[in-house]
Amino acid sequence: YTSALATARFISSQAPGCSAYVIGGAGLIMALHDAGITMNDVDPDYVIIGEGNNYNYENIVKAVQLVLKGARLIGTNSDLTGPSEEGLIEMATGQTAYFVAKPNPLMMRTGLRILGVHSEDAAMIGDRMDTDMVAGIETGLDTVLVLSGVTGRHDISKFPYRPRLVLNGVGDIPGPVGA
Repeated sequence: YTSALATARFISSQAPGCSAYVIGGAGLIMALHDAGITMNDVDPDYVIIGEGNNYNYENIVKAVQLVLKGARLIGTNSDLTGPSEEGLIEMATGQTAYFVAKPNPLMMRTGLRILGVHSEDAAMIGDRMDTDMVAGIETGLDTVLVLSGVTGRHDISKFPYRPRLVLNGVGDIPGPVGA
């Protein structure tokens, strides 16, 4: 269950048939299209900022103008590792983005519901303390931090919470008991 799918599902549940100006990758655009959200760069209901490599001055200025005209600001992830354009757009407009994906528990609960799994039978495995582990903790999932990505072992002590397990990478995840 990706941030793009979570964003599309959230937007379509809030305003079926709405329109959006989107800065993000093809996966986000396709998920929004599949959810019945039309692309609109004139008077959209939403400005949606996602992951991608298409950030440029023109589309950021356009996003700011549309938010100032009344479009609601949505971010897919608060953990974008690219330029943090939500911060720039938030500062320019005075509007705070609503982030749909992790660490928002809404995404996690929806994913569990789609999978038909209860939180006590699931785990959040991720490489970020500030989003992945928070998402797991706030949703009641078991938490496993893998050190093969953003967070290093030395970073863990900076946070007031801890994952249950810390592994070097996903290859170190133990298999099912008795397997």
